[in-house]
Amino acid sequence: MSYAASPAPDPRRPEPIPLTVLTGFLGAGKTTLLNRLLRDPALADTVVIVNEFGEIGLDHLLIETVDEDMVLLGAGCLCCTVRGDLIATLEDLLRKRDNGRIRPFRRVVIETTGLADPAPILHALIYHPYLVLRYRLQAVVTVVDAATGADTLDAHPEALRQAAIADRIVLTKVDLAGDTAGIRARLATLNPAAPVVAPDVPAEELLGGLFGLEGKGQDVRAWLGDAALANADHPQADVNRHDASIQAICLTSAAPVPRPAFEMFMDLLRSGHGPKLLRLKGIVALADDPAHPIVVHGVQHVFHAPLTLPAWPDPDHTSRLVLILRDLDPAFVRRLWDAFLGRPQVDTPDAAALTDNPLAIPGF
Repeated sequence: MSYAASPAPDPRRPEPIPLTVLTGFLGAGKTTLLNRLLRDPALADTVVIVNEFGEIGLDHLLIETVDEDMVLLGAGCLCCTVRGDLIATLEDLLRKRDNGRIRPFRRVVIETTGLADPAPILHALIYHPYLVLRYRLQAVVTVVDAATGADTLDAHPEALRQAAIADRIVLTKVDLAGDTAGIRARLATLNPAAPVVAPDVPAEELLGGLFGLEGKGQDVRAWLGDAALANADHPQADVNRHDASIQAICLTSAAPVPRPAFEMFMDLLRSGHGPKLLRLKGIVALADDPAHPIVVHGVQHVFHAPLTLPAWPDPDHTSRLVLILRDLDPAFVRRLWDAFLGRPQVDTPDAAALTDNPLAIPGF
């Protein structure tokens, strides 16, 4: 895997279209949230992709059939249904847009089914060689029911993954839950990097993210969530809780990272433990070009082609990688990171082996 600088923009190629994934377990309130968002003028010229029109209850917003798989909404948005493969649907949208069969759209929102594991969707968005040029993932937004969320997390691994890889978590039905301290604490432990917000957050703030970093330092902080992660308390998890195996960590480096070391770290982590990486995202200064950091993100063993920024978006030039791990010891990952950076191993019995030969790390 190579992390060469991104090629110069091709003036003939359109700018990538920002895309947000909206997920959440059955009954969490995705439809209600989507209805509200679609009334926001900020979402004009948006395409909403759903599995079947009838499942999301948007009938009162539909005003015109564009073709058999697409309708026009009263807010000026388009809504299309996935009857087969998501990749085919996204490609078809681009063909219709490029050929003038539908008007240009500025954003795409994918609303998943309640039982969906978001990972395959993210795989498609960051792995497909054409889609990665035309779409850019902004955020994963997960809806959690405050009243039943704890039981859902206990009973359904899909709900755990939906919350664990989220960039933002929307807590719904708070009025029915009474005290929400318990579910908030659990979500904060499960995914400290994702802020928990109310359903009335403005659409741009909720759905936006990494796309268009120039002059948006706070977007980087919000997208990474590293500040919240650094301040989070990580008590020993209750062994009876089903999400005890999921943990979030942030790896940092104040000094620029040698490119060969970074590439080898990422390759070894991905090839050896890819299925255990629920999410990885970060901004990294490489030693051969520290003034132009790269942005990386991936899901399990599939990583997006790095995006090279024209400049640092804020005064903090620290390299930061946020990882959501499942059944993978955070201490092991930190030792691996430190070994490739040449940092001394503190209180680690196998320190010499880690530094001299990262391939010999126990458990790798």
